[in-house]
Amino acid sequence: MTDRFGSHARRLAGAAGRLLGWPPHWFWRATPSEFAAIFETPEEQQAGMTRAQLDQLLEQERHG
Repeated sequence: MTDRFGSHARRLAGAAGRLLGWPPHWFWRATPSEFAAIFETPEEQQAGMTRAQLDQLLEQERHG
């Protein structure tokens, strides 16, 4: 882990703890997408997944 990544990760973990009430292990187990989804606007949340995105995920799962 580089010093640059480590300092940013520590700050994000601290922010998750203060703002969201997350214990550290919740932060470290969350994917970047999961963490970002918490801060989406209601419009972004309602947009959901397109059919093309779903088809792509299904295709990846079949081969993966």
